[in-house]
Amino acid sequence: MLLEKIGHWLQRNGKRIRILQWNIILFYAILIIVPACLPLPSSQTHILKNLTLFAQFAFWGIWWPFVILSIVLFGRMWCGVLCPEGALTEIASSHGLGRPIPRWMRFGGWPFIAFGVTTIYGQMISVYQYPKPVLLILGGSTLAAIIIGFIYGKSNRVWCKYLCPVNGVFALLAKLAPFWYQSNQIQWKQEPLETLTVNCPTLLPLRHMTSASGCHMCGKCSGYKNAIHLSPRSPNQEIVEQSLKKQNTWESIFIIYGLLGIALGAFQWSVSHWLPLIKEYLATKLIDNEIMWPFDTNAPWWLFTNYPHQQDIFSWLDGFLVIGYIVLFSICMGSFVFLLLYTTTRIIGKFQIARFNHLAQTLIPLAGCGVFIGLLANTITLLRNENIIFTWITTGKFILLLLSTFWSGYLAWKVIQKYSISIQSKITAIISMSIIYIAINGTWVFILLIWSVKPDIRVLL
Repeated sequence: MLLEKIGHWLQRNGKRIRILQWNIILFYAILIIVPACLPLPSSQTHILKNLTLFAQFAFWGIWWPFVILSIVLFGRMWCGVLCPEGALTEIASSHGLGRPIPRWMRFGGWPFIAFGVTTIYGQMISVYQYPKPVLLILGGSTLAAIIIGFIYGKSNRVWCKYLCPVNGVFALLAKLAPFWYQSNQIQWKQEPLETLTVNCPTLLPLRHMTSASGCHMCGKCSGYKNAIHLSPRSPNQEIVEQSLKKQNTWESIFIIYGLLGIALGAFQWSVSHWLPLIKEYLATKLIDNEIMWPFDTNAPWWLFTNYPHQQDIFSWLDGFLVIGYIVLFSICMGSFVFLLLYTTTRIIGKFQIARFNHLAQTLIPLAGCGVFIGLLANTITLLRNENIIFTWITTGKFILLLLSTFWSGYLAWKVIQKYSISIQSKITAIISMSIIYIAINGTWVFILLIWSVKPDIRVLL
């Protein structure tokens, strides 16, 4: 099969892949370091004529949204073949101290915490707009990956498995991939013992692989014992079938409060018409009580956005409002989704955390689509500045949301059928899930249509 041949090619051509990775690392280093040393471009500068704008478009216009899309289409091949951080942490690990992985690092909540902190901090310092925040966040993450790789493991990707800020997102979306490295249990038992072993960079139990979630698709295990091959599968298989066997509450928390909470709040705050009203109310109260320091704009750029020459400055009040808005939205939306998932679980029978987690997994298509659409806004904005305008883009976004909603609904129906025997309970359960879909899509209606005219919350009152 063609897929098997591709997997074997990756396994045989490790040196060529490493050369490709070094070229990507060089390109990546130039794009995060050089623009931070250059003056900010004027509003008349174009992407192809300015390295800073080109880097901005490369990272936030192409890299982020389309890496997200690639995970759904091809699994985590980006991680295993192209990611500069993954390559650097593995290289550092191969020449490092080789210490055992500490217990604190194995804490299951790190993907959620790392994602939440990085997302909110990126909004505080406007990482999508300026090169210094890019160097701080992406460069800092890369440096941490190298340090962790040097200290722990041996030719492994300990950083990627436990601490990478986007590991949680990629792990969830990879469950939808139509390809994976399948481990054939029967063939594994039939093959004689081999002296040659495979050192999986992400420390997966190769014999018992049942998920594409943690696999970086690097191909190093392809053909091992003639039992592991790159194979096709249904995009619904892992969520409907495998999630029955392997439950992870932290993944549910990530979906509910991360992708549908923090991420959605981060996409929403800059266009929200509620935030200026909240700011006006708080500002009035502060002035009435003669508390003026929150209106100061002396925060350093690495704490809150501060670029006077660009007329882009956060006061302390602005900064704390952004943090508070994202956190509060995450709590409200996440808790709403949580309660409806709990209700649905009770509808289909006695509450069990395994059933709750299984239902939460069905939200991955809709949650992932939201992340893709939110990141795509950067692409559209940057192209619009180049006078490249897509009049159909809003319609296209809603079509994607509609398709992903039906996908999530289909997954929910298949999961509900596994637990519920009454047709009445099945219908009631899917109605309960539909309320979640309405709430999520309703939020996007506000973002893309009702709040399409952006208010400027940064204007000091």
